[in-house]
Amino acid sequence: MNAALFVTVLLIAACGLVYELVAGALASYLLGDSVMQFSTVIGTYLFAMGVGSWLSRWVHKGVATRFVMVELMVAVVGGFSSTLLFLAFAWTDAFQLLLYVLVFIIGTLVGLEIPLLMRLLSGRLEFKDVVGNVLTFDYLGALGASLLFPLVLVPHLGMVRAALLFGLVNAAVGLWSTHLLRDALPRPRVLQAWCVAVLALLTAGFVAAERITRTAETSMYADPVVLTRTSPYQRIVLTAWRSDLRLFLNGHLQFSSRDEYRYHEALVHPGLAALPDARRILVLGGGDGLAVREILRYPQTHVTLVDLDPEMTDLFTTHAEMVRLNGGSLRSPRVRVINADAFRWLDGSRETFDFVVVDFPDPSNYAVGKLYTTAFYRLLKQHVNPGGMIVVQSTSPLFARRAFWSIDRTLREAGLRTWPYHLYVPSFGEWGFVLASRDGYTLPTELPAGLRYLTPGTVPQLFEFPTDMRPLPVQANRLDDQVLVRYYSDEWEQITR
Repeated sequence: MNAALFVTVLLIAACGLVYELVAGALASYLLGDSVMQFSTVIGTYLFAMGVGSWLSRWVHKGVATRFVMVELMVAVVGGFSSTLLFLAFAWTDAFQLLLYVLVFIIGTLVGLEIPLLMRLLSGRLEFKDVVGNVLTFDYLGALGASLLFPLVLVPHLGMVRAALLFGLVNAAVGLWSTHLLRDALPRPRVLQAWCVAVLALLTAGFVAAERITRTAETSMYADPVVLTRTSPYQRIVLTAWRSDLRLFLNGHLQFSSRDEYRYHEALVHPGLAALPDARRILVLGGGDGLAVREILRYPQTHVTLVDLDPEMTDLFTTHAEMVRLNGGSLRSPRVRVINADAFRWLDGSRETFDFVVVDFPDPSNYAVGKLYTTAFYRLLKQHVNPGGMIVVQSTSPLFARRAFWSIDRTLREAGLRTWPYHLYVPSFGEWGFVLASRDGYTLPTELPAGLRYLTPGTVPQLFEFPTDMRPLPVQANRLDDQVLVRYYSDEWEQITR
């Protein structure tokens, strides 16, 4: 029996950590700034565990019964936590309030579990053995959950099902405990009935999880959701209204099929058309293949695409509508697709290129912000051939003015000369890019045939900035102090208020 109770410790520790990770990951997905979200969620959770441990001192009688009841409450609250958070984000303005209320409740209940279980074991073992074994299995359970969460749970189950699955584990532990502790339970059958009812409720939630997620996401987006995928890195959502397809990553719009050509023509051609001898092209990010589509207009080019998420590149290689949109660019024999972290790939590669397109998502969190630092740009510079150029998508110079000019300054502090420019994209508003090189830049006089927006006459206008978008005094973004993420978050938060 003692061994079974120690396994119980392992399972409830894993459950508690999964609920904490789900809350932190969901907050990061939906609110951005992963460091802030995980820090505050973990802090609240640990504080609540302390409150739960303190409250356990007031449980004098019926410890076994209280332990089973706590397991059932953790199962319900923790199991349905991600469901409630998704629905709250879609339908209310109380997401953050609910987030911390749920984290506090779950933490308090988890804080009650271990002290109650230790008291149940205290009559069977010496105190030192109780403490040593309970803490050992507690830490082992946390380790198991921390490995399962990114490797198995998120990519294969998603946030909603992951929480519900571990809610089922908590409820099963409660039911199993009614057997292990039957001699200490005055009414075991009543508790068993409650356990079965909670298991049934959570099972129903697990079965309906995809429908619940789709219902929430349909409310989050203006247009009908036609495709969703969850990867270890992001939530991919595709919406459609008539001929307009829109891609969202973690709730942030990436493109609209109605005007993406403006963005991608401006991203690629002002730089690449100025390099008639460019052959080897590197694209970092851009797993949708739309920038690659524009590069393939130059028949002499060969492209290496490095994108972290295989779900993205697979979607835009196999999905019929996505292949139509990118012209089958990722299927071209002139294109090599590598799924890897750009920073690590560059650090381990000796390849050099004539033109580099940096098409990462906006620097809304520190995981992405590292790809906008002086350290990253210095590393990237080593992979650019003499006379070659880099272009970086650089968010909006109107709505995130400090962030835009911080990217420009960061490139300059990395030892590059820069030429910032911008254009209007209806889906985004004013959007900015920065060309960079160790050498000079000459405006192109010719562009490939078939472009829908750019002409040789409009390219010079891109480099003109009106007064409300001109440079501001800003700091460069460094790996140890990502000021860019703070600039970006502060400026976009003001826009959305």
